[in-house]
Amino acid sequence: MRKSLEKRFSFLFSGELTAAVMFIFVSMMVDRAYPGLHLYSLLSFWASFLFLEFLLVQGSYYWFSKWRRLKKENLSVTPKKVVELFWNLKRLNLVLIILTPFAFAADFMRWNSALPIDGLSLSCFIYLFAVLEYINYFHIQLSYDNRSDLEYLRRTKRLKKSSLNRDFTLLKK
Repeated sequence: MRKSLEKRFSFLFSGELTAAVMFIFVSMMVDRAYPGLHLYSLLSFWASFLFLEFLLVQGSYYWFSKWRRLKKENLSVTPKKVVELFWNLKRLNLVLIILTPFAFAADFMRWNSALPIDGLSLSCFIYLFAVLEYINYFHIQLSYDNRSDLEYLRRTKRLKKSSLNRDFTLLKK
């Protein structure tokens, strides 16, 4: 079981980090292939994109810390200082969720009638994806990608609390 859990944590932290790196290259390719989107000129793109990247790095660090502790100490419980860090990051992420729409408003004011709607739409999609990632990490597990998770979903007919959310309840004790 330990090896299976170790493999799962490794898959999760490396997957989150890989996604963060790949999204950088994808954004560069999209900006180059579709200059009419004006992605790199949109404040809303940068606010949404950087927020998403920040969340992916957080997710990678969270799973890495669990993996490292399991490997070194044979414990799958998240270290308390890591949970405390994420409790503070949760607040910072909420601030970013609230502030990002102001970047969209700034784009509306700056671009006026020449607003690149397709670029703005893509920025909005990235923002919504980031908000879903935040929910997935800090509140409710939205990703069900293994047999155990799918079985839980089928059996209980409800979504699980996220792993990090369960860790937060340990802080309160």
